[in-house]
Amino acid sequence: MTNRTNTGSMTTGSMTTWDPAQYLRHADHRARPFLDLLSRIPDPPGASARIADLGCGPGNVTVLLADRWPTARITGYDNSPEMLDRAHTEHEGPTPGGGRLDFAHGDVRTWNPEAPYDLIISNATLQWVPGHVDRFADWIAGLAPGGTFAFQVPGNFGAPSHRLMRELAESAGLAGALRHEDAVLSPESYLEHLTALGCTADVWETTYVHLLPGEDPVLDWVKGTGLRPVLTALADDPEARDAFLNRYRDALRKAYPAGPHGTAFPFRRIFAVARKEA
Repeated sequence: MTNRTNTGSMTTGSMTTWDPAQYLRHADHRARPFLDLLSRIPDPPGASARIADLGCGPGNVTVLLADRWPTARITGYDNSPEMLDRAHTEHEGPTPGGGRLDFAHGDVRTWNPEAPYDLIISNATLQWVPGHVDRFADWIAGLAPGGTFAFQVPGNFGAPSHRLMRELAESAGLAGALRHEDAVLSPESYLEHLTALGCTADVWETTYVHLLPGEDPVLDWVKGTGLRPVLTALADDPEARDAFLNRYRDALRKAYPAGPHGTAFPFRRIFAVARKEA
C-alpha cells in the first residue's frame, strides 16, 4: 500500500515507482511515529489476534506488530511490487511467538476486510488516498467487536519541504503529480468522523524535530516518499529531472540550513486510535 514509509505506498496509484532502499535510509526516524502509535493501542482480545497493516511498504515496521503481539496472524498489504518483494524476502514467515507474518497485494482505495480483524492499522499511507475518510466505515465494520482501527499520517503539507516541492512542480508542468494540503484532515475532523461511526477515539498530533546528518538530508528524506511521483514523472528525462533536483536542492538549503550538528527537520504527524464498541 505504499506504491509507504513506513511510512505507505498501497495508495499512490500504479504509476509511481518506489525505491525500498531509498525509503529505508531514514528507517529509524520513519519508525518512531509507528512505535508511538503502537503504544496507545490496546491489546486485542484473545490469544491469536488477526491484524491487517494497510500500506506495509517493505515490512520493516510490520514486524514491530509481531514483536508486540507474537501470537498474532498479521498480513501486510501494499500495491507496490518493489516494496512487496522486499517484504516477502526479508520478513515473511512464522514468528518466534507462534504467530504468522504474511504480505499480499492490496490497494487501500478498494481493500475490504474478508473476515473480522482485531486490529486494522495504517502507517503513513492514507495521505496518498483522496477521500480516505470515506473508507473508515467499511474498515470499522470489518473489525471484530472491541477491535481497533489505528493510523498515523504526516501533517506537514504546509511545511517548506512540501510547499517548495509543489511550487517547483507547478513551474515544471507537474502540478497534478503531487498531494496538496488537503491530503489529510485536521485532528478535530478525524475525531468527528471516527466518533460519528460509533467509536471511542483518541486523536492527537506530534511534531518531531529530526536532526538529519549528511549533505542535503531533507532532499534525501523526501526522495524516499513525497518526491516519488515527480521522480517517476521525470524518469525518462534525466536532464529535466536533474534540473528540478538542483533547483529544489537550492531551495531546501535555504529553508533548512545545516547547523554544526546536522540539519533540523520539523515533521508534524497526526495520530488516531479508534476502538469499536464491544
